[in-house]
Amino acid sequence: MSYIKNIKSETVLPLTAQVEVQPGQVVSKTLVQNDFVSMTLFAFDKDEEISAHDSEGDAMVQVLDGTGRFTVGGTPYHVHAGETLIMPAKIKHAVFAEEAFKMLLTVVFPTNREELKNESNH
Repeated sequence: MSYIKNIKSETVLPLTAQVEVQPGQVVSKTLVQNDFVSMTLFAFDKDEEISAHDSEGDAMVQVLDGTGRFTVGGTPYHVHAGETLIMPAKIKHAVFAEEAFKMLLTVVFPTNREELKNESNH
């Protein structure tokens, strides 16, 4: 059984080559999606964005190529190739491509989501 999909096992390869920038688009390729973790490759064309939203889990972005602007809780961060930024759970964040760039997004979710939902209802 393989937990990671859409990428070849036991093969050394550049992550940046696994997703291509397309004109006027945000392209994504899901590698893992389950109750505990999500891993997705993204390629943003210049001036494309993902508007402000939040997540139940902590999100770690690793920029693979270019530079992305990430706004977390109203504070902008410019993250360059080879750099990482953690976007904490339940804090609004957005992504904007001032230039074309690629990133790997990993989201780690709470281990007991039902308990988390009950806490937020109190």
